Amino acid sequence: MSKIRKILKMYSRQRAIMTIAAQADASRNTVKKYIAAFNDSGFTFEEVNALNDKELEDLFGKSREHPPNARMQSMLRCFPHVDKELKRTGVNRQMLWEAYYKEFPDGYQYSQFCFYYNQWKARVNPTMHMDHKVGDKLYVDFAGEKMSYTDKETGEIMPVEVFVAILGASQLTYVEAVMSQQKEDFIAACENTLHFIGGVPAAIVPDNLKAAVTKSSRYEPTLNETFEDFADHYGTTILPARAYRPRDKALVEGAVKIIYTKIYAPLNKHVYHSLTELNTAIWQTLEGHNSQLLKGRNYSRKLQFEEIERQTLAPLPVLRYQFKKQFQARVIVNRQLKVDR
Repeated sequence: MSKIRKILKMYSRQRAIMTIAAQADASRNTVKKYIAAFNDSGFTFEEVNALNDKELEDLFGKSREHPPNARMQSMLRCFPHVDKELKRTGVNRQMLWEAYYKEFPDGYQYSQFCFYYNQWKARVNPTMHMDHKVGDKLYVDFAGEKMSYTDKETGEIMPVEVFVAILGASQLTYVEAVMSQQKEDFIAACENTLHFIGGVPAAIVPDNLKAAVTKSSRYEPTLNETFEDFADHYGTTILPARAYRPRDKALVEGAVKIIYTKIYAPLNKHVYHSLTELNTAIWQTLEGHNSQLLKGRNYSRKLQFEEIERQTLAPLPVLRYQFKKQFQARVIVNRQLKVDR
């Protein structure tokens, strides 16, 4: 009955039938049947929605949908692999359908294959998403909530910032506690991320943090000189998230919400006495998170990274980045330089 209410609610908002079918996980014929019964009833959506489940069942009758047959089940089992392969550069749906049809000659035609794939993806990933290519972008940000450790000698509680990074394609995640959001801590955490993943993506996408962006702009943001120098050292590009474009940072914000549950919740039950001790616990918990199977898939973030993304990353340079201090100097009367600190 909740499915009927969902279908009618979307229909009342003038959604397309294919969109309703995908979001409600129902066939197009079923959606059409319920919409036809609704239109024939002469009721408004508010009147139908006010009915209890028994009254709603009497009005629309029970759905006659059957469980998926063997042909459908064979195709559905292919979709996790299809979803993963589409992240590879140069791979498209036509190629993957041809491979599927070669294995299952009595399978579905290309248009049906794409339709049911979209339905499956809407079910396992119901929110809006961006398709990410392997080795393309690393998204970085700080979590809104802080963590803390307790100084063993003074008993003082020391709040710390939590840095989060996530690869777009594989969704491999890195988390580290740092003392501040200053550029030294931020860049060190970005560098640790690159060594954690064992390579360099084509671009790093930060939010408009002061440690990364000196002046934000929708079109030409001004990058922090030290962060830009760090990117040059590692042979990557900085692409700050565009102002007023929430989808640019949706992936890392989603990762932050996940680590609140996966990392904050279990670790907040314990007391740590140094930043190193806290980070050790974070990384142990993070290993479990990256190794856990993704919802609706038969692979984890770590497995997906190893299979499709690791080899697309550029190699790390031999030496780590060294911070450079910049000073302004003036020539004074006696021809000596005076450094302004």
